[in-house]
Amino acid sequence: MIIAGIILLIIGILMIFDPGFYYEVTEGWKSSSMGEPSTFFVVSTRIGGVIFSVVGLAGIIGFFMSL
Repeated sequence: MIIAGIILLIIGILMIFDPGFYYEVTEGWKSSSMGEPSTFFVVSTRIGGVIFSVVGLAGIIGFFMSL
């Protein structure tokens, strides 16, 4: 549980602070033209990053509360 929480937290923080990198890893390789991600992609990635971070943090806190 703690490992999954840490992984989700790291991915969430990455999605919040560097959506361009997330775009390159997940979607950028599909396009032959090197372009920037759309505004919608950046916003939705950051929202998803917040959700990932909250779930990861909840998993970490839940793990320590159950000890």
